Amino acid sequence: MQQLTRQDDDLLQPNTRPPAPPPVLRELAALAGLRFNGSAPWDIQVRDPAVYRQILARGSLGFGESYMDGLWDSPQLDELFHRLLRSDIDRKLVGMARVRLLMEGMRHRVLNLQSEARAFHVGERHYDIGNDVFVAMLDSSMSYSCGYWAQADTLEQAQQAKLDLICRKLELKPGEHLLEIGCGWGGLARHAAIHHGVRVTGVTVSREQRNLALERCQGLPIDIELMDYRAIQGRYDKVVSVGMFEHVGRKNYPVYFDTVRRVLKEDGLFLLHTIGSYRTTRQVDPWIDRYIFPNGKLPSALELTDSLEDRFLIEDWHNFGPDYDRTLMAWWANFEAAWPHLSRAYDARFYRMWKYYLHACAGFFRARQGQLWQLVLSKRQRPGPYRSLR
Repeated sequence: MQQLTRQDDDLLQPNTRPPAPPPVLRELAALAGLRFNGSAPWDIQVRDPAVYRQILARGSLGFGESYMDGLWDSPQLDELFHRLLRSDIDRKLVGMARVRLLMEGMRHRVLNLQSEARAFHVGERHYDIGNDVFVAMLDSSMSYSCGYWAQADTLEQAQQAKLDLICRKLELKPGEHLLEIGCGWGGLARHAAIHHGVRVTGVTVSREQRNLALERCQGLPIDIELMDYRAIQGRYDKVVSVGMFEHVGRKNYPVYFDTVRRVLKEDGLFLLHTIGSYRTTRQVDPWIDRYIFPNGKLPSALELTDSLEDRFLIEDWHNFGPDYDRTLMAWWANFEAAWPHLSRAYDARFYRMWKYYLHACAGFFRARQGQLWQLVLSKRQRPGPYRSLR
C-alpha cells in the first residue's frame, strides 16, 4: 500500500518547468491573488498539466479530483481556499461548468435527495468509513461539529464549552427527557446525562456511530436508536439537533420541523445547531456531494425562517461561524499526527481526499461564506421570556 509523507504531499520539486495555464484560468486565479506555479505558499503547484483540462471541463469537481490524483498541490491549502472563496471564484467558475451546474440544480429541484429511502446513505458513505479515523481526529467527547472557542485554547476545551453551552441554552433540569436527533457517537448525550441528570434518547442513521455510542454510554440513562428522524415517536421535554440538519434537504424542512413540533412538549425548547450558507442557492459543491456528504444541502437564513414561520418562535439566533475554521484546523492537526498509524488501513488517495475536505471547509468558513448557527426555538404556548446565553 502506498505510504504518504509530509514531504511527498506538501513539497513540489519538478524536474522541468510546468506548462503555463490557459489565460482564462490564469486570470481567474489572479482575481483571488493566486498564481499557478507561483512562489507564495498558497499558490497552486502543477504536477501534471491535465489539471487544467479537469478544471475547465468539470469545475470544482475536477479541481478536487485532480488534487486527489496528485496532479497539483499547495503547501498552504486552507489559505488557497480562503482566497478562492473570499473572491467568490466559485461563482465565477459557473460558466465553465454551466451545463453540469444546471443539471445539479434541476436534480435538487425535481428529486428529493434526502427522502426516507435515502436517509441512511450519508451514514453508510461518510460516518461508517471507520471509527478509527474519527477517534484519531476528534476530541475525547467525539464531537464532530463546531467547537465554541470564546474562552478555549484547545479543541478539548472548545468542545466541552460547546456541549455545556447547548445544555445551558436548553435549560436542562434533572429528570427531563432529552431527544437528540443525530446523536453521533454519544458525546452530547453523555454530557447531558452526567452533568445535568437527564434521560436521553438519541437517533442516528450510522450503524458505526450507534455501536460506539452504545459502548461509550453504558450505565447511563441513554438509549441510542438506528432511526430516521421521520420515524420518531413519543413526547420530550427538550429536543436538540447538532450537525444533522445539513442532511435534511429543503424539500424536507416542513416535515422535519413538524416532527419536532409533534414530539416536543408545549413548554419545551428545541436547539438547532447547523452550518448555514450566506446566501440561498440550489446547488451544492459537487466534490463535497460525491466524496464527503452525499445529498447534503446547507440552509440559508431565508430558507430557515420561511420554514419556521407559524411552527416555532425564534427565541435566540447565535452565529459563531469563524470558530469552525479553528475547529477544522485542529481536526487536521490530529489527523495528520495520526496518519502513520491510519496509513496501515487507508491509502494515499484517502489521505489527500481527507486533507482536501478539511482544508476546503476551513477556507469556506474563513471566507465567511459558511456560518455556524445555534437557534433556540419554542412553541407559542411556552410561558415566560427566554433569556439568551453566550
